[in-house]
Amino acid sequence: MGLSILKICMAEEFIISSGSKEEKYRELLPQIKAVVEGESDLIANMANVASMLHETFGFWWTGFYRVPPPQDGQEDFLILGPFQGPLACTRIKKGKGVCGTAWERGETVIVPDVDAFPGHIACSSLSRSEIVVPIKKDGEVVAVLDIDSKELATFDEVDKKYLEEVAEVL
Repeated sequence: MGLSILKICMAEEFIISSGSKEEKYRELLPQIKAVVEGESDLIANMANVASMLHETFGFWWTGFYRVPPPQDGQEDFLILGPFQGPLACTRIKKGKGVCGTAWERGETVIVPDVDAFPGHIACSSLSRSEIVVPIKKDGEVVAVLDIDSKELATFDEVDKKYLEEVAEVL
């Protein structure tokens, strides 16, 4: 029991690198692994991961949308999960916006300028660029990690590489 308490307390702090974006990801990834290791609750893990990414990089919005269990007669939609940032859209239909597109394709979508993305859903008019990474279990998308920036062209292949690793950890 002492070890469990220690692990919980250790998870309350983490080190933020002052180096390059890639150095920050390299230092953050093992810390994310340590925080989610042994915790089976996906919502708790999403909450901590959103917080760690948000604090490390200072993104405008960092969070998750979950795929709920199917219900008869309802359209496929994502539902808001744990996040850091301003008020967000609660539900997003499959194939709609960047999140719904990443879910439908089952692949990461990087958008350098959200105004140029057909069908972009503007939960905040201050969002300028976005990356959405699917989280899969047994080959099926169960959630997406959605990160928005107030700057154009914030996200690149470095973000894609490391955020896909984060998705694998979850």
